[in-house]
Amino acid sequence: MVKLTIDGTEIEVDTGSTVIQAAEQAGIEIPRFCYHERLSIAGNCRMCLVEMEKAPKLVASCAMPASEGMVIHTNSEKVKKAREGVMEFLLINHPLDCPVCDQGGECDLQDQSVAYGGGSKRTTEERRIVSEKFMGPLIKTTMTRCIHCTRCVRFADEIAGVPELGAIGRGEGMQITTYNEKEFKSEMSGNIVDLCPVGALTSRPYAFKARPWELTSTETIDIHDALGANIRADARGREVMRILPRLNDDINSEWIDDKSRHAVDGLTKNRLDRPYARIKGKLTEVTWQQAFDIIAAKIKKTDGSKIAALTGDLNDAESMYALKKLIASLGSDKIECRQDGSAVESSSRVSYLFNSAISGVDETDAVLLIGSDLRREAAVLNSRLRQNSVNRRMNIAYMGPKIDLTYRVTELGDDAHILQDILEGKHEFSKVLKKAEKPMLILGRSALSRSDGGAILKLAHDIADKYGFILEDWNGFNVLHTAAARVGGLDLDLTVSGGIESIFAGVKKGDIEIVFNMGADETDLSALSGAFVIYQGSHGDEGVRYADVILPGTAYTEKSGLYVNIEGRVQRAERSIFGPGDAREDWTILRALSDALGKTLEFDTLGELRAALYKEYPAFAALDELPSEKWCDFGVNAALLKEGFILPITDFYQTSPIARASSVMQECSGIMYDSPLKEEAAHG
Repeated sequence: MVKLTIDGTEIEVDTGSTVIQAAEQAGIEIPRFCYHERLSIAGNCRMCLVEMEKAPKLVASCAMPASEGMVIHTNSEKVKKAREGVMEFLLINHPLDCPVCDQGGECDLQDQSVAYGGGSKRTTEERRIVSEKFMGPLIKTTMTRCIHCTRCVRFADEIAGVPELGAIGRGEGMQITTYNEKEFKSEMSGNIVDLCPVGALTSRPYAFKARPWELTSTETIDIHDALGANIRADARGREVMRILPRLNDDINSEWIDDKSRHAVDGLTKNRLDRPYARIKGKLTEVTWQQAFDIIAAKIKKTDGSKIAALTGDLNDAESMYALKKLIASLGSDKIECRQDGSAVESSSRVSYLFNSAISGVDETDAVLLIGSDLRREAAVLNSRLRQNSVNRRMNIAYMGPKIDLTYRVTELGDDAHILQDILEGKHEFSKVLKKAEKPMLILGRSALSRSDGGAILKLAHDIADKYGFILEDWNGFNVLHTAAARVGGLDLDLTVSGGIESIFAGVKKGDIEIVFNMGADETDLSALSGAFVIYQGSHGDEGVRYADVILPGTAYTEKSGLYVNIEGRVQRAERSIFGPGDAREDWTILRALSDALGKTLEFDTLGELRAALYKEYPAFAALDELPSEKWCDFGVNAALLKEGFILPITDFYQTSPIARASSVMQECSGIMYDSPLKEEAAHG
């Protein structure tokens, strides 16, 4: 610890802190453009200049380490004059287009020019003009506004791991661009718009759509993967205009991936906004009462044991709980949440959680990735692991087909039998695990969705046991899910013996005649064509193709609901807008349907539903708390298959009904995966 004095206040800070960090700790504001807490120090904007006693000239507070006895002045006349001069230089070439700039109202340059600028300029030269750069379908550039803070360049190098941005030229000719002026190929590219302190980089899909003062903001949770990133939904009227990240150091830091940010237009497209029923082979619009009557008539003629249910990847816990209670009231216990066929067991919670917590990737010193394309399955988590890998130069081993994770890995091969060699100590990586103080393994969906997934789960468990993954204050056994609803569904024990395949087989044999499908769209549902299918969801996706009755539900921004992320952390999403047309919240649909079936559920309000949920499953009442589960035995001893891992996500931008409905995500898919759409998108 070191003590220093800033503006007459003596403070104590950690050794290695900079002056700007010390000032923040003391509650003193120092303006800055290039400095960012999560990026390396550049020290090139000079806006953070301060006066240090006994120093011959002003110093950049972002790059000056705090030292014992240092005396700093942040508001002296000398500092004020320097800031005015820096601001004058920054504005020499900046265009006077604030009224048409999308950064207007949220612009650091605007705010700081008012607070620290001199209010006049002395230059008479013509302003510099820089041509627009193409950085892909998500980023709109006006590089004449660029002040060369290099935040975007450092983010691309250090966080995204895609070093495709850089500076060319010198002096007035310096420009920030992608090399060869190609698209910025990163699943995290949208974050550079948040980082840009001026209007040089703005959101292309959001361009000229709205001003910040027109929007109503709602703090909520993202559901496009299982990470549970904290986000803010900004809406105008009955439309969500944009999604922005919220700070949460334990989960997503302050980043979100491009799908979470830009799939928002999918909320208005391909929506189900009224009930439908298949009459004479054709889906026909009906009223809610007619839809309920058709369902009731069918159920009354069917034995309860011949009814089953599927839940999808985007469902909140309340709706899944309500569906479970309704199915039980009809005499059935066949309800399945694992539409990916995963071998995880709901009986032992430790077997399906990310037990080290997301923040645990900052502490680990050796990682074994088993069948997980972390970059596409959880892009924000991948960037966090990348930073630890680069900073600590730790050993990360990967099992699966060759992929680019944006950091160096030791490729072990594409054969699950390697796990047996590691367990027996025959593999070279066994030595790395033995030496590690906090080893970690991440078991991906492609490893668990195979027919020998239970055997792989058991091998991973035994490796964790043998190599010290389980300590008093550390559990390095982690399962990575890709669905926001998966952990919540497992917590509610929404599983059947044999998984989803047993339900398909039951339909084929005639043992299952009615299937409730609540948002299950990520698997081939053609096997349900022989059953009476009731589909409940927000979008007209895969599930409606085989539906006999369609009940329109709401999307995640249109309801309040509980979601459990990969860590087992319960978080609550909040409603920011109302659903379209006749769409209703899922639990209210099930409550109304229970009346029509004569099996009235025990709750009339969301509060009563949650009270019943908390009573039966107390873990859901612990909001935003990290669970600690007791280690136990799980998995099955069985033979391994001689086949490679098949990664579940082939197209990062098309993984949910919302994303598939989004024209922005379709354009991203075309341009990022080198399809014929690429050239068309590149030329507008």
